[in-house]
Amino acid sequence: MKPSIRKISDITGFSPATVSNALNRKKGVNKETSETIFRIANEIGYVNELKISRIMLVIYKRNGSIIDNSPFFTNLLDGVETECREFGYEMTVCNLDRRSDSYETRLDEILNDRSTAIIMLGTEAQDEDFERFMDAKCPIVILDSWSTSMEFNGILINNSDSARNAIEYLIEKGHTEIGYLRGRFRIKAFSARANGYARALHKKGIGIREEYIVTLDTTMDGAYKDMLAFLEKKPPIPTAFFADNDMIALGAMKALIEKGYHVPEDVSLIGFDDLSSSEISTPRLTTIRVFKQEMGQMAVRRLLDVIRNGAGIKSKTQVCTEFIERDSVKDLTK
Repeated sequence: MKPSIRKISDITGFSPATVSNALNRKKGVNKETSETIFRIANEIGYVNELKISRIMLVIYKRNGSIIDNSPFFTNLLDGVETECREFGYEMTVCNLDRRSDSYETRLDEILNDRSTAIIMLGTEAQDEDFERFMDAKCPIVILDSWSTSMEFNGILINNSDSARNAIEYLIEKGHTEIGYLRGRFRIKAFSARANGYARALHKKGIGIREEYIVTLDTTMDGAYKDMLAFLEKKPPIPTAFFADNDMIALGAMKALIEKGYHVPEDVSLIGFDDLSSSEISTPRLTTIRVFKQEMGQMAVRRLLDVIRNGAGIKSKTQVCTEFIERDSVKDLTK
């Protein structure tokens, strides 16, 4: 008989439901029962997941300018940790910085560890960074990014449609001169948001004006300083800006106000991420809420599915966002 839950049930005398709950590390199965079921499952070679003892969240850094400077990632990590605990897996965190002298050595250790499954936080990763991970001896799910090679399972934000919806909101409010506060470090998410910005304008027959596209640092302080330098030139200002994220939007807002502009009376702003500081800024920032903790939980569940059932068909799951209307957009139709 092929190894199965039914066979384990027959051998141990426990019901198939109890066997399934134990193997899925669900609560309610006592320790002795669980140990017996895992021992028999191991003996008959039922599941590969018995070789996996922990889940590692690998925080991949190209330069750290996104990950090191935003509270966005704390909630992602919380989601991963909560779900690992729910299913009884030990969780570890590894910062993998490609600038480090020990990068290659550490990467080899991670990819050859058969006892650990990996969730790779790939926010800063580019396609060439994913190539080495194809050699991994363990299951991998990419979080907050994707590989165009389609070699990996991924959980990410629906960036393009979210940005498009934000621009369409501005157009509905009467804005036709819409600028783009563009993060200098071009991660995949920002490129997808730029695509959504362009799609929305094109759909409404509004041309993109290059003088309204401003490249800023991705830290709040850096965006503030870059926006100040831009405003010193007394450039033409659109009636609204869409920013790649809240950090950029809040830094730019500070510079605009310092230079005498009123938000939203003179210029409107929309961010992306819905950081806690967006709720308490003056004015409160209209933005796009990302379900950060839920994304971390989804990554763990997808990883467990890969562990139990094999790699199989790869999937790219784009998580929808929620538009949060606050005080930083003026309605020009009134």
